[in-house]
Amino acid sequence: MILKELLHELRGAEPLKSEDETINITHLEMDSRLVEQGTLFFCINGYTVDGHDFAQQAIEKGAVAIVAERPLSVSVPVIMVSDTKRVMARLASRFYGEPTKQVNLIGVTGTNGKTSVTHILDRLFRDAEQTTGLIGTMYTKIADEMIETRNTTPESLVLQQRFRAMVDNKVDTALMEVSSHALHLGRVRGCDFNIAVFTNLTPDHIDYHETMDNYLYAKSLLFSQLGNTYEGKVAVINSDDPVSDRLIQMTTADVVTYGIKKAADFKATNVKVTAAGTVFTLVAFGESIQIELKLIGLFNVYNALAAIAAGYMSGLTLTQMKQSLKKVKGVAGRFEAVDAGQDFTVIVDYAHTPDSLENVLQTVQDFAENHVHVVVGCGGDRDSTKRPVMARIAVQYADETIFTSDNPRTEDPKAILSDMTTLLDADQFAVIEDRKMAIKTAIGQANKGDIVVIAGKGHETYQEIGKERIHFDDREVARAALKERIQ
Repeated sequence: MILKELLHELRGAEPLKSEDETINITHLEMDSRLVEQGTLFFCINGYTVDGHDFAQQAIEKGAVAIVAERPLSVSVPVIMVSDTKRVMARLASRFYGEPTKQVNLIGVTGTNGKTSVTHILDRLFRDAEQTTGLIGTMYTKIADEMIETRNTTPESLVLQQRFRAMVDNKVDTALMEVSSHALHLGRVRGCDFNIAVFTNLTPDHIDYHETMDNYLYAKSLLFSQLGNTYEGKVAVINSDDPVSDRLIQMTTADVVTYGIKKAADFKATNVKVTAAGTVFTLVAFGESIQIELKLIGLFNVYNALAAIAAGYMSGLTLTQMKQSLKKVKGVAGRFEAVDAGQDFTVIVDYAHTPDSLENVLQTVQDFAENHVHVVVGCGGDRDSTKRPVMARIAVQYADETIFTSDNPRTEDPKAILSDMTTLLDADQFAVIEDRKMAIKTAIGQANKGDIVVIAGKGHETYQEIGKERIHFDDREVARAALKERIQ
């Protein structure tokens, strides 16, 4: 694309010299290591490095123009802007042909449930013979291709590249987990969402957002950017969450609600949770239909309702979705059973917030035949205020609690564990810093009919210690411990 055409209608940038207008841009990049001939390079000021310091390196590798926030003495044109991240999002969308306008884009945000809702939706649309794409915590999926991902929501440039690939692979509906960090940092600017889904808001990431109001504001950005009602945009809101009314006021899109306790457009009644699954009656727009899930727990009723509402507003029928929901299996690391033929239950779950841990432990209490054991820790370099709260919840709902290391990162694991246990009595818990030994101990203590919950890491296959990631999978460790016990 010709540089002048790419920058068309970009306000606030200095005008190009006439000889620079016809430069041909064949690639966009923010990482100097990935620059190739014909690249427009964006200087992004990140947490640890400043892209302006790598402009010359980018030019040596083939960059033909630079977008920057300050003057640079370089041999190629420099487009000066006040915010390179904001400009990158807009130009990336334009360069890749505004791909999000060519798919049904559904964004899901909230403290908990994003992964489950997007995966349920993926099942619903695939069963309706649509080709789907998915961007989230666990991976990016483009049709049938899986791509490893590090951030829940990638940078805007990577996002637009992914969406372009989805369009090229004939994707009909794209599903995306949208984190509060991504919203606050502007990663989803340039994305044209048709539907935005809100799951819930409970304390998390306070180390980053500082207050719950700031956290809510970040989430609200997804709904405020939906646009006007005449554009056909829809906000899907959990009416049972205390902030739902505030979110509804923050969007000009059409609003549909879902819930269990309060009035809602998609309401679950007669909810029955068992060890085998969950059944409820869905009442929506004058229709009443029984929904059967293999998924367990009240929180999964909310996840299913959110998916049903988004699916319905995308044209799927309740009858279609009823049949699909019967087949939905749990997401990896979300209430995932580890079964080696033992006479007790082992569950691995990603629960790493107070609300999610409480949901999981309340759910197992509903069908526990005997004692409940929990192994849980808290991550380092993250919100420390939730540590004693999670510890209190663990001892409240479990009969045997072991606190252990999660992803300590650069913090001292002992200090994290001290933060967790500071308000508890010593006889309420055990501390085993080594996570592998903690899991092995809990499984070794379990008796017939007990439930062992291993919480915090779920699908993760690593443990972050210092600046390194070492291989660690709760499910693998649990299976090995079960095998050793059964032998």
